[in-house]
Order: sequence, then structure tokens, then C-alpha cells
Amino acid sequence: MSLGVGLLVGAIYGLLNVRSPAPPVIALVGLLGILIGEQFVPLAKRVGSSKPVSAAWAREQCVPHIFGQLPGQSGTREQPKNIDAPK
Repeated sequence: MSLGVGLLVGAIYGLLNVRSPAPPVIALVGLLGILIGEQFVPLAKRVGSSKPVSAAWAREQCVPHIFGQLPGQSGTREQPKNIDAPK
């Protein structure tokens, strides 16, 4: 799978005339795309299960995976709550 994705990215770089290794800005934008793309699966599962997709759900389930621990926050950060868990 990694080889296939690598070939696809290499082809896209070739089409965009970007030399490998990519310049830092392009590499960082690519990493951001990976992080955001990872959230499509939980979002699709949520939509497929007919549960509502709210801003609160996105904030609790997606944002921590994209941004992680932001600088300046203490190391004892509270873990995201599973807002779908039975009460």
C-alpha cells in the first residue's frame, strides 16, 4: 500500500513539476492533508450510521487528532470524551 501511495504522490509531484524531496511548505501542506484526510473515515462512519454530525462531535473527535497537543499546554491534557458512549 505504501508503495502505491508513494507512486501516486510521485506522479502528482511530476505533474506539478515539484522536485523530490519536496520544499518544506509543500511537505507540511501534504502532512496537513494526511491528517485531515484521516478524519474522513470517522466522519463517513458517523454519517453512515445516521447519527448527527455536530460541531461538538467534530471538536471532540476530530480536532485533537489533527492538532494534537498545542504548544504551551500542560502535559496533563484531558483526553477527548466519547460523546457516543451510552450514559
